[in-house]
Amino acid sequence: MRWLLEIWEAAQQSRDNGVDVRAVTVWALLGSFDWNCLVTANRGYYEPGPLDVRSPLPRPTALAAMMRELSSGAPLSHPVLRAQGWWRRPGRHLCQPVATPDALTSISADGHRLVGIEAAPILILGATGTLGQAFARICEKRNLAHRLLSRQDMDIADADSVERALAKYKPWAVVNTCGYVRVDDAENDIERCERENTFGAATLAAACARHGVHLTTFSSDLVFDGRNERPYVESDEVNPLNVYGRTKAAAERAVLDNHPGALVVRTSAFFGPWDKHNFVTLALEALERGDPFVAASDMTITPTYVPDLVHACLDLAVDREAGIWHLANKGELTWAELARRAAELAGVDAARLEARPATEFGFTAARPAYSSLHSERGALLPALDDALRRYIALRNADRAERKALEQEAEGRQQVAGGDSQAEADEVEAVQSGT
Repeated sequence: MRWLLEIWEAAQQSRDNGVDVRAVTVWALLGSFDWNCLVTANRGYYEPGPLDVRSPLPRPTALAAMMRELSSGAPLSHPVLRAQGWWRRPGRHLCQPVATPDALTSISADGHRLVGIEAAPILILGATGTLGQAFARICEKRNLAHRLLSRQDMDIADADSVERALAKYKPWAVVNTCGYVRVDDAENDIERCERENTFGAATLAAACARHGVHLTTFSSDLVFDGRNERPYVESDEVNPLNVYGRTKAAAERAVLDNHPGALVVRTSAFFGPWDKHNFVTLALEALERGDPFVAASDMTITPTYVPDLVHACLDLAVDREAGIWHLANKGELTWAELARRAAELAGVDAARLEARPATEFGFTAARPAYSSLHSERGALLPALDDALRRYIALRNADRAERKALEQEAEGRQQVAGGDSQAEADEVEAVQSGT
């Protein structure tokens, strides 16, 4: 959207300077495959254009709405247009591009005309959680104005607290990543689980609806009972087996009743590069040490790579999508199979992996044996193997960087130690008269 606006304005400037410009073509109407690698590899990575063809019917995106505004001369309405595009990051240029008197037009150093106009932020709720921090990190990378809030900044179950925060920050969107997540503890902590997962989500949804703010909130595969013989889709009936699942199912209904324009994302089994306590990271660390690692052999899930999930949620929020949407990487397997597959791709010996039935884990809360997710609205996330490879590449790069920093620090210590010894030798030589 930001790129199109820059090109549109450059075309208008060219026309004002006497160039016969008839139209601006919006490239990749139906999206494009593998453009992130300039089509040098066949990875099947799809990026939507004005239409997203991953849905059963092509789904108009925010870019389509922007095209209508540009062609009709209407004011541009989307808040994300008030920031510069990723290509304008300071680190990408040895020197900033500038306009020249001889040029018919120039994409100026400042970007398009809306840059610098204060942008309404995205409020991200859940400052201490894995998902909230991931949203903040990726919003920063995408140059999306945002605020990461803790419970002290906004308690979603307190209507007054919600109103104060919405009035203070005036967001165009809210992403709710907070809630009660301890599935087994919820069996004996029902009141608190209901407050944080159901009542809080409903209170937040009602306030966002009153203020005309888009809401993205999260549900779980645990709203299902596991009796399906195929992956669950959005229209399947829910039938949760535990307290946590019941609070999430109730939250889905309450959120959409209070705010029909809200987006409710069902997902499962997070793993990612920024959380050291997720299942995949713990499995690889244990197996690398040669320690045993135990995982369930009879619970089938669809794992979700956190960066993929966050990017897809932000895309859907920008498009102002609503209703329930399943987001998980493509590929179902058991927890034990996930650990084995991650080890295989990472080149780690999985001999100490122990696959055991779920009954041996002593779970307090019942869990579905099968909770694989698929989407009838559009499968937006890449394949699981692709996600695992990217996770492992980031993990290896992070390790290499840490090792280099440690070696650098060790080298500095050795130099400092050598200097001290040289000084001591010099003092001794002076004192001895040599």
